[in-house]
Amino acid sequence: MGDLTGKVAIVTGAGRGLGREEAMQLARQGARVVINDINRPDAEEAAQATVEEIKAFGGEAIAVFGDCADSNDAEALMKTALDTFGDINIMVNNAGFCRDKTIFGMSDDEFDSVVRVHLRGHFVNMRNVTAYWRNKAKGGEEVYGRLISTSSEAAIYGSAGQPNYASAKAGIIAMAMGAAQLLSKYGITSNVIMPRALTDMTAGGQTAQMFAPPEDGGFHMFDPANVAPLVGYLASPEAGHISGEVMVVWGNEVAVLERPRVRDAIANPKGAQKWEVDDLHTALASHYDDNYVSVWGGYSVPPS
Repeated sequence: MGDLTGKVAIVTGAGRGLGREEAMQLARQGARVVINDINRPDAEEAAQATVEEIKAFGGEAIAVFGDCADSNDAEALMKTALDTFGDINIMVNNAGFCRDKTIFGMSDDEFDSVVRVHLRGHFVNMRNVTAYWRNKAKGGEEVYGRLISTSSEAAIYGSAGQPNYASAKAGIIAMAMGAAQLLSKYGITSNVIMPRALTDMTAGGQTAQMFAPPEDGGFHMFDPANVAPLVGYLASPEAGHISGEVMVVWGNEVAVLERPRVRDAIANPKGAQKWEVDDLHTALASHYDDNYVSVWGGYSVPPS
C-alpha cells in the first residue's frame, strides 16, 4: 500500500518541522523528493541535512533553495525538479511563518508578508505544477497528479491574534477546492490538511505549552511525524478517488471536515418585498436571544 516508487514529489518548507517529516515519509514510500526551503544559511543547512538523511536509508532527494512565493524561484524549483528527475507528480505546499498581532495593532507588512508566503506561496506553485500536468494531459500523456495544501483550523474559527494567518489559511482552502473541481477531469486530486503539531511556528507562548511533549516520555500527540502518514496516503495511488477534502490531523486522529452549508433560510413573512429592520429583528431574535453563546475564537453557536 502507498507505493510511490518512481514518483517525484516537491515539498516546500521541507528543511524542518512538518515539511521535513512529510518529505521523509514520501521518500520512504519510494518517491524521489525535492526539498525546497528559503535560501538562508540555517534553512539551507537543515534542508541539506534532510536530504542526507533520506539518502542514508536509500532514498533519492535534492535540495533547491529559494522563496516559495517568488515567481522566478518557483519556476526554478520546477525546472530543477524536471531536469533532475524528469517529472513531477506530487506537490506538497507547506512553507510558512507567523507574524502575530491583533487586527488593531498589525502593520501592513505584518499582514502582507504572512499572506504572501502562505497564500501566494501556495498559488505560484499550484499554478506552475497544474499547468505542467494539464499540458501533459492535453498532449496525450498519462498524468499522475496529487496536490496537498496546508491550512489551519484558524481558517474555520478565526484567530484573534492572527488575522493575517487565518485569512491566508482560509484562502488556501478556497483555492484548493477550486483546483479539485477544475482538475478532476484529468484524474488529479487536490486536498487540504490542517495539522496540529509542535513546529518552529508553534514554538512560542501558550501554544507551545499546549503542544509540548509529555513529561513521562509517552506518545506525543503533537509530534510533526504524526501528520506525515496522511500526506503519504493522500499522495498514494490508493487515494486517487479522494479530492476536494479538508482533514484535521494530529496524534492518532484524522477528522474529516464537512463542507459549509446554510443552516437556516428565513423568508420575509410579508411576502415578496424588501425586509424592514423591525421585521428582521422579529425573524432573527429567536436565533440570537439572550442565551446565545459566543465561544473561543469568535465562532458563535446557538445553545444546545
